[in-house]
Amino acid sequence: MKKFVFLYYGFESPTQEIKDAWSNWFASLGDKMVDSGNPLGTGREITHNGTKELSLDKGAITGYSIINAESIDEAEEIAKGCPFITSVRVYEAVSM
Repeated sequence: MKKFVFLYYGFESPTQEIKDAWSNWFASLGDKMVDSGNPLGTGREITHNGTKELSLDKGAITGYSIINAESIDEAEEIAKGCPFITSVRVYEAVSM
């Protein structure tokens, strides 16, 4: 089993309906869910040239989750069931 990181971009204001949809989706994943994650707040990008403040604008990463799947194809199918997200990026967490 491999681990995959889901990075969520954009979401709607968390009404009760949205919270319930998230809870139901997470529950449906059972033991495939490693870490349901959290929403993200403001952040900073740090480079050798300095630091830049990051805000939660429309294109920002707004949250993450970590799941178990056999392949990136399976992870993609799981991501397609995610409610109320503008975009989900799926990355394999590679063991070193």
